[in-house]
Amino acid sequence: MKRLFLFLIWILAWGLGAARAQEAPDSTALVTSGTAAGAVSAAPEATDASAAPAGPTPDQLWDLGNTAYVNGDYHTASEYYEAIRALGLSSVKLYYNLGNAYFKEGRLGKSILNYRRALRRAPGSDDIRYNLGVAEARTKDNIEAIPEFFLTEWVRGVRHTMSCTAWSVFSLAALVCALSLFLVYLLARRLTLRKTGFYGTLIALVLFILTTWFALGERREMLDDSQAVVMSLSTAVKSSPDKSATDLFVLHEGTLVEITNRLDDWCEITIADGKKGWLESKTIETI
Repeated sequence: MKRLFLFLIWILAWGLGAARAQEAPDSTALVTSGTAAGAVSAAPEATDASAAPAGPTPDQLWDLGNTAYVNGDYHTASEYYEAIRALGLSSVKLYYNLGNAYFKEGRLGKSILNYRRALRRAPGSDDIRYNLGVAEARTKDNIEAIPEFFLTEWVRGVRHTMSCTAWSVFSLAALVCALSLFLVYLLARRLTLRKTGFYGTLIALVLFILTTWFALGERREMLDDSQAVVMSLSTAVKSSPDKSATDLFVLHEGTLVEITNRLDDWCEITIADGKKGWLESKTIETI
């Protein structure tokens, strides 16, 4: 019985360890108080295996970008990182470095956009979250968000501690535990072991359902294209999708908006305090 418990504890520990490994921020990232900083050293991961670039390889572009960043040439660094994206490649570290380079250039919109893209892939990263907070603190719009039900906010906070992949790994570990405990319930002769197997299976199944739900929620949020960031230094939000329509209010670079409707070259947007209006699509960029 003791060996069985040790085995099950090892499975859960393995699942949690593997899940957290997915969230581990880059070991060479440097975050300094008041500024967004830190070029990372690992190359981005390919999302399109068929991409075959002509000219510099992604690894060469990555090294050139990191070298330019370290030398203080942030504009050149961002160009090299964007060249990697143009090849159909992406990773948390690529978006994180892009956010850092654009922040150093003073391009808040692009910086916040890439920090948010990185955060979607690694929601548990304190480095990304800190740098995003520093960048957003420099935006001009101070929008007070509508309060949420505390339980909804708490569940989202728990879900954001790990990525979709990490929750999936944890879910798999919980499923293995549930199956193992169910076998104990079926095969054990002692009543205490059968009880342990039965109640343990129930607990493991609950964990499996919760972690699977969290994984699906993170995946849905990662693929969501309704959130966008204002790219223009300032832009007027219109009452209708027409340049001659009434100006409702003004938004500035770096503000987060939610797209609720699209019509030709216009998007209907909602901001955190519930205000709505129309913006030209060219003034925003989806996360």
